[in-house]
Amino acid sequence: MKIRSIAPALTLVAALSLAACSGGGTDDGTDAPDDTSSSPADETSEATDDGADMAGPFGPACADVPATGAGSFDGMSEDPVATAAGNNADLSTLVDLVGLAGLGDTLNTTENITVFAPANAAFEALPPGTVEAVQADPDGLLTTVLTYHVVPERIAPEDLAGTFTTLQGDELTVEGSGEDFTVGADAATVVCGNVQTANATVYIIDGVLMPPTE
Repeated sequence: MKIRSIAPALTLVAALSLAACSGGGTDDGTDAPDDTSSSPADETSEATDDGADMAGPFGPACADVPATGAGSFDGMSEDPVATAAGNNADLSTLVDLVGLAGLGDTLNTTENITVFAPANAAFEALPPGTVEAVQADPDGLLTTVLTYHVVPERIAPEDLAGTFTTLQGDELTVEGSGEDFTVGADAATVVCGNVQTANATVYIIDGVLMPPTE
């Protein structure tokens, strides 16, 4: 939590004390006009609150995250990423595939990573047979696809636009700014971003990222 500067408050106290000593009026005996404009302290408070809002999760799908419990933002922040994702009902397909590929422990024990996590609807939108095809090769194709969704560093929203080398080895490009970002060649949209877990920053996306083919 940010600590607000006390300088504006001390200045205000000093001004009030001076007014009290002078009787609170002007030299001609009339009352001084009230000043209803925002004080520096008010402006500081508003700036701090705006900054706090920008530091949290963002995106339309964030509204679907429960307010309390293990699947809430607070709950997910206490668990490593694979465990945290397992508590989010909208990531159940991804969690099942991570388990099939045997990547749960890897994701949970690797420090400071960023995960672009496809929501269930992203897998449902794939052509028929695609999920079955990757499931049939858990140590090969499935692992390749899943690790392409992981970047071995934590990426904050203000640094998200750029090109990053994934855990799979190929590069992944993110475009956008503010709270509007697309990921990869097929421009998957970030629908709930900057979700914190104990060891990762998660951006939930509406598409499945495919590594480039040679």
